[in-house]
Amino acid sequence: MQKTKFILGCVVFLLGIFSTPTLAQDIGIGNAKEYVIGEISVTGVTTYNERTVIAFTGLRKGEKLFLPGDRLSQVINKLWNLGLFSDINFYLKDVTEGNIAHLELEINEVPKLNEVKIRGIKKKKQEEFIKDLKLDKGTKLTENFIANTKNHIKNEYRKKGYLNVDPKITTQAQKDTLDEVVGENMLINIDLGEKIKVSEIEITGNEDFSDKKIRRFMKNTKQKNFFRIFKRSKLIPADYEEDKERIVNKLKESGYRDARIISDTVIKNEESTVKIGLKVREGNQYYFGDVSFLGNSVYSDRELKNLMGIRKGDPYNGVLLEEKLTGGPKQKEGNLTDTYQDNGYLFSRITPVETRVYQDTIDFEIRITEGPIAYFNNVNVRGNDRTHDHVIYRSLRTLPGEQYSKKAVMNTARELSQLGFFDPESIRPDIKNPNPVDGTVDMEYNVAEQGASQVQLQGGYGGGGFIGTLGLSFNNFSLRGIGDKDAWKPLPMGDGQTLSLRAQASIAFQNYSLTFVEPWLGGKKPVQLSVSLSQTKQFLFDPFTRRADRDRQFSITGLNVGLGKRLRVPDEYFFLSTSVGFQHFDLQNYNVGLFRFPNGYSNNLSFTVGLRRDNTYSNPIFPMGGSRFNINLKFTPPYSLFNDIDYKQLSLEREVALAENNNDRLAEIDQERFNWLEFYKVNFSGEWFNRLFDKLVLRKNIEFGFIGAYNSDRGIPPFERFFLGGDGLAGFAMDGREIIALRGYPNQSIIPRSRTNVTQESFNDGATIYNKFTLDLRYPITLNPSASIYGLAFFEAGSTFDSFEEYSPFDLNRSAGAGIRIFMPQFGLLGIDFGYGFDPIPGTNTGANGWETHFIIGQQF
Repeated sequence: MQKTKFILGCVVFLLGIFSTPTLAQDIGIGNAKEYVIGEISVTGVTTYNERTVIAFTGLRKGEKLFLPGDRLSQVINKLWNLGLFSDINFYLKDVTEGNIAHLELEINEVPKLNEVKIRGIKKKKQEEFIKDLKLDKGTKLTENFIANTKNHIKNEYRKKGYLNVDPKITTQAQKDTLDEVVGENMLINIDLGEKIKVSEIEITGNEDFSDKKIRRFMKNTKQKNFFRIFKRSKLIPADYEEDKERIVNKLKESGYRDARIISDTVIKNEESTVKIGLKVREGNQYYFGDVSFLGNSVYSDRELKNLMGIRKGDPYNGVLLEEKLTGGPKQKEGNLTDTYQDNGYLFSRITPVETRVYQDTIDFEIRITEGPIAYFNNVNVRGNDRTHDHVIYRSLRTLPGEQYSKKAVMNTARELSQLGFFDPESIRPDIKNPNPVDGTVDMEYNVAEQGASQVQLQGGYGGGGFIGTLGLSFNNFSLRGIGDKDAWKPLPMGDGQTLSLRAQASIAFQNYSLTFVEPWLGGKKPVQLSVSLSQTKQFLFDPFTRRADRDRQFSITGLNVGLGKRLRVPDEYFFLSTSVGFQHFDLQNYNVGLFRFPNGYSNNLSFTVGLRRDNTYSNPIFPMGGSRFNINLKFTPPYSLFNDIDYKQLSLEREVALAENNNDRLAEIDQERFNWLEFYKVNFSGEWFNRLFDKLVLRKNIEFGFIGAYNSDRGIPPFERFFLGGDGLAGFAMDGREIIALRGYPNQSIIPRSRTNVTQESFNDGATIYNKFTLDLRYPITLNPSASIYGLAFFEAGSTFDSFEEYSPFDLNRSAGAGIRIFMPQFGLLGIDFGYGFDPIPGTNTGANGWETHFIIGQQF
């Protein structure tokens, strides 16, 4: 205790020397008399020793001062400003010979908090208050601190409609075993009372707008109604003020420029309800007259008028006018200010002026100060402690020396978010040092790193028993850092490359793959190089003995190399990709069912060309706007045009061999047919994201796929086909199939309807055509970078076909349901859906399929 007192005393003493200005010369007050200071004693409750307190006052024995006087008042103020004492008094204790005044300084130290207890609310909320209000042991319990604590609690619950909340705060001294006060215990009793609800909203003074319509303008304040479910009738003062402003804005949007709320009253009823009375003055309805422009030289009057879209005779709308000129509070696109700023005129100013008001018409003059063209000067990025600078700077659209563009600034923020290395919600572009004199501006992008690596751990049954999957994806890998031992944490990171390793195995098969992606080949242009290697082995599995014969196997070795490049035309959102892939199929005493030869081989050399456009923003996990389009063409060389094989005759011979059950001849024919696979394939998908209000987003999606043959006699190979239905997870498959989700139905169950009268054996051959339509409503629970969570409700429909002759795009299997998605950087996207299938599974007559549960791993719905 003595050591603590000494330390505190030293702190106080140093504060007195270094932080307090010298006191002014003493001045007597009224009939003051001059004295010489004698002894100074300190009394009261304090943990500081007497000598320290006297030293801090600055008063010295033998010093002259007036009583009463200004000097002593300054000493008291000095002690008060320290905030350590709750009571300070000086007393003239005695006067001895020589006019020596002996003083007594009585001080009481501000009590410290020992512990706090909160009653009347749930434990979780208690913990929140303790954290937010910093109710920690040792906190000084000043009157101001206690008052702020009480007001904070009241304001928190008033926001929720508890207008009668009454927190009572009491304190009591806590003593130790030696009967010394060690602090104050604080007790907070919170009486929430009942929520105040609105029994009635009475509207008066309105003539053109009905009471009901004005009440609809109030978004958050609603009167009691038995049928109201989503909007409760509680009264929240802040929301009520916003709703009054919203009423006025809605009236003005309809041309009532002079609309006002003359008065509003809130009358408390006997119960826990209130009646609201609003007196409205609509005024006259006005219309836009002539709109002229002054000061514009970059754009003509006609161009600006077309951009504004406001015509003479339209109802006057002040909110719309502001949106057309500046974007308004919500910064809507397509306004005059953005048009100027997108073309370098950062310092432009646009001001609307009413030049004439006559009868019910208002003429406007739009005064424009264009200013000089601005150029980017310094461009910096802050917060990247793992990603190397060159990875970020090559994604910037705002380079030093280039002309300023607001669109380029927003596109840069979008590009940084889509890298996947930073928290999209924290990316913030800041304009620094705008200088209209020399026409320059600095840009600073603030980012926060997030985990870029992912681990996939998955287990399931299929392909001969339990299937285990381990996948590692390092999405910010650095190949050049391999030689730097200090960079292995656990792998070299920071260059924006992707390295993915995946292993999948069961008793019946093994699959291994390695993928490397370099998004900037050569480091100067955004040319993406991707290389992937894969090796798969399938062993013949006996379902009765549940054993695999490793001497009988079917192996696939694959290599794929691709190049991709961002385009500048038609716009900068397009990405063109090309790739070449090779697969070698080797059968050793294995009849897989796809081929009728147990020993042999087949090859697949394919080329893929893809065109993608993606302007979604701003969070790639939860886009709130924009669209994605993707079209791919995959094809093999048309071997049948130049290999001199008569596939029509071969097809006839195969039918004869099947009829005679001649397996040896079938093996020869199929070996010849599938020596090199031949097909072409088209895939298209389109997504649109529309923000309805707040963060509620509507996602619309269309998908289409088709696989065809160059030679109808050779036919479409039993590879690369479409399998629709279920969760969309691609389980083990040897035939390069595409798995397409359709929730509400079992996996891969949506077969072409034309097969309903054929044998079950052909049900799983896949389809050559499919289409699918989806509507999602999404709302985020949290977009925290450590775990982004959102809920969704969906409606989707899809179908498959064997040929264009039977293609009927709206003959669909429909479903609806709801689900949740969780994205964690370490594990990717996880989720669960509950879907209800409204139609029977093709090939059955059981009625609606009903409910299905789907688990989502690593997919983007």
